Amino acid sequence: MAVPSVNITIEKGTDHASTFTITNADGSAYDLTNQSAVAKLKKFPSSTTSYSFSSSLIVATGKVTISMGNTVTNALDPGRYYYDIVLTNSSTSKKTRVIEGMALVTPSVST
Repeated sequence: MAVPSVNITIEKGTDHASTFTITNADGSAYDLTNQSAVAKLKKFPSSTTSYSFSSSLIVATGKVTISMGNTVTNALDPGRYYYDIVLTNSSTSKKTRVIEGMALVTPSVST
């Protein structure tokens, strides 16, 4: 599976959610049965500091939603970050990175 690069924007101090549809090469929905998702955000890929997204899956449609509450986004410095989503199959322990990209954290004047 080729890992698509998808850039997102996170507004500092607000609740954030992004939903992705994971597909097979033929365009059909990727089977998310027995899968769990982990998504993290880092300033640099080698950084030891990371921020975790919450994640949820809709198995039938191949949808993965990642979210981050306003208390976490408020702690982020504005600028560019890296993020990815990794699925783990509970039956086989196989890990698959399904989305990667840049996240732009924009500053807020209200929070």
